[in-house]
Amino acid sequence: MPDADRPQELPARLLTDPEMINACRLRDFARVFRLVKTRAGIYPSMIARRCELTPSRVGEVIAGRRHLLHMDVIERIADGLRIPGHMLGLARRSWETPQALVVTERESQQPSEPEETPTSLPGPDVDSILALATRTSLSPATLEAFRSSIEDYWRRDNQHGGEPLRPAIVGQLRHVVGLLKENRPPAIQHGLYGIAAELARLTGWTYFDARQYNQARAYFTEALHLAKEIDDRQFMANVLACMSLQATYQDKPADSLALVTAAQDQARSAIGTTPRVLSMLSMREAFAHAALGSQARTHEAIKEAHRQFERIGQSDPDPAWVSYFDEPKLIVDTGIAHGRLGEAATAEPLIADALRREDHSNQRGRAFHAFWLARTQLDQGKLDQACYTATEALESASTVSSERVTGHLREFYDQLAPSRQEPVALAFEARLRALLPPVSGSPHP
Repeated sequence: MPDADRPQELPARLLTDPEMINACRLRDFARVFRLVKTRAGIYPSMIARRCELTPSRVGEVIAGRRHLLHMDVIERIADGLRIPGHMLGLARRSWETPQALVVTERESQQPSEPEETPTSLPGPDVDSILALATRTSLSPATLEAFRSSIEDYWRRDNQHGGEPLRPAIVGQLRHVVGLLKENRPPAIQHGLYGIAAELARLTGWTYFDARQYNQARAYFTEALHLAKEIDDRQFMANVLACMSLQATYQDKPADSLALVTAAQDQARSAIGTTPRVLSMLSMREAFAHAALGSQARTHEAIKEAHRQFERIGQSDPDPAWVSYFDEPKLIVDTGIAHGRLGEAATAEPLIADALRREDHSNQRGRAFHAFWLARTQLDQGKLDQACYTATEALESASTVSSERVTGHLREFYDQLAPSRQEPVALAFEARLRALLPPVSGSPHP
């Protein structure tokens, strides 16, 4: 390989430049490639060779005619241009880890003189230290520590959005997957598979919430494979339900129904599936039927979700991942299902009631549900109420990194088109511009 094309570190001044950091965080490869060209002298033809892309594809990216979304391509870019993994939301790349120190025996040693340890020599990286410590002391308590960190990730995801957390989550996922390669007692190995599956699902969820659907599907699929290794059918049902919800966002209602049907099959074949899990899956089924426009089947699925919820007992051994599906969540999802069908008058009081009762720390959930309340109000011609509610949703959305929520609020702005010059609509537009950044290439907020 010619020297000009050999992967080498980018200049530190470029990797620490706020513009480069932001471009990598957003995976705006048009900007990344332009910065690499102007600041590091790596031209498009060289970028293409290093990243195993065609020159025409690189040119289309720089011109803004193509976006790079596939995980394998992003990893090739990181490796080819030597962009540290965390900057692109990836795990630590193999070339980032310092080589192990090679210890050579001195030709002439003085046994009587103690050898000093050179302070300038680098030590093992943090990942290596953690891996070594885990190998020597992995125990049920360690598994609980992993589970506790996952619960904390979910809590912070609800409060702030998952995108800022993703590098840490992916790093922990790869660390746990690495631990699976070693021989462990069966109970420990089983627990590690479950933890890895939940970390993969959480990673997929952060991509879904960012509307990066290809990456989300890849991690959801990884979660399915990990759960299948331990035959955790309830968790497989949970992942399939996430994929079903994503399919509704991608306007693939038939896929959504097929995925949630598969989820229900997995749950029913599992031993000890709880009513709460079955209720959640029935509500996802209602979403799929509503996306297909099937009123009767949507109502049947809603009825089944409520019937299963009424069966929940205090001693039911619910998996931790379904604990979020409480009564306010059941009510708000019922309202959203009716809203998807266009039954705004039925949906509005349900969503409003749930908003009054749900946890105020879940900023993303409150923004998402307030959007749906505003939409049902607008569908009924209640313009003032709808704009007031949407503004409340904006306040919550501005504290959370969630393209899924901000995308909904921009959709609401589009729905205001017939009333765009009304004072309340103008006030909402002003607040939207103030609180949410504009979408590149969009003519409106």
